[in-house]
Amino acid sequence: MEPHDAYGGGSAAGRPWEGARMPRPVRRLRMLLMLLGGVQAVVGVWLVTDSMAVAAAVWGEEDASAPCCRPEVEERAGQVVCGGLVVLAVAAWGVVTALKFPLRLRRLRVAACAYGWVAVPFALVVYRVEPLLGLAWPVPAVLAVVWARRPECAAWFDRRTAPVP
Repeated sequence: MEPHDAYGGGSAAGRPWEGARMPRPVRRLRMLLMLLGGVQAVVGVWLVTDSMAVAAAVWGEEDASAPCCRPEVEERAGQVVCGGLVVLAVAAWGVVTALKFPLRLRRLRVAACAYGWVAVPFALVVYRVEPLLGLAWPVPAVLAVVWARRPECAAWFDRRTAPVP
């Protein structure tokens, strides 16, 4: 029994895409998704670990030196932690999608496109804390959507066709 038989896919000889090299547009999309997911993971970890300072900065508290004495900052810090966990979950979605690209499943192309659309609104959140990153964020997010819809990507994720060189 060959190792691929356990997964119901037959042997490697029966798969025309087995061992095929990923086309350049697909590799670029994969790298972009990993980059977006990595930056989002860093922002998510920062939101979770430094929630008091972020809450004081975003909601306009003048004196952030003693945030432990104000209950409204503590309440807002809980909201920041929840937001950070959502950002971490979305970051994990992007990275896991990118890591699964060699499987050539059609739903991965759809997931990459959807991830790009979901990543766009994060620019508004990031803009409140870091305006420069907030202005630059939509560009790679929209590129992820556009690159996922390219014909080379469609050919790669269509397992019935031979890969595009």
